[in-house]
Amino acid sequence: MERLPAAITKLINFFERLPGIGPKTAARLAFYLIQTPTSFVEDFSGALVNIKREVSLCRTCFNIDDVSPCRICSDHARNRELLCVVEKPLDVLAIENTGNYQGLYHVLGGVINPLSHIGPDQLKISELLNRLSEADTIIKEVILATNPTMEGEATALYLKREISKVAPKVKVSRIGHGLPLGADVDYADPGTLTEALRGRQDF
Repeated sequence: MERLPAAITKLINFFERLPGIGPKTAARLAFYLIQTPTSFVEDFSGALVNIKREVSLCRTCFNIDDVSPCRICSDHARNRELLCVVEKPLDVLAIENTGNYQGLYHVLGGVINPLSHIGPDQLKISELLNRLSEADTIIKEVILATNPTMEGEATALYLKREISKVAPKVKVSRIGHGLPLGADVDYADPGTLTEALRGRQDF
């Protein structure tokens, strides 16, 4: 195989490090950028840099935004008695796209996974418990919307136990109907997610 210029090889290697991108897709993306106008590549690279400069985690819910607290946490029209706990920011986007949830969120940043050496201390669980135990909290229900995987279920069970210790009066529910076992929240269509939220059960 003909040796590629170092600049192309480096770009391909960077693309391969992205989730879901294999060697062939990485090469196609690299050669696509070679054929595009320089102005597009400059805008593209600028957008990548701006992600790191302008986007950060909300100090309240740990969703991503360019302001903190984020726009959802700052929206006083939201139902502040309802808190939906999700694994990642993409899950917030998926649920928001349903247009059927008007509460607040808390993003864990993952799930408990001993095989990957991820325990409760590596997630935003203590921050969640602090939100629920604050004297002025008005949260009445926590919806556990972790994915219905083995790790997601284990995380939900752990959260239920810990929440009952710090906020025994808070109702804990679990999204259920509409999401098949093993499915990810951010891949579900809006209709399925709507049914999952409506069909939540006491947990």
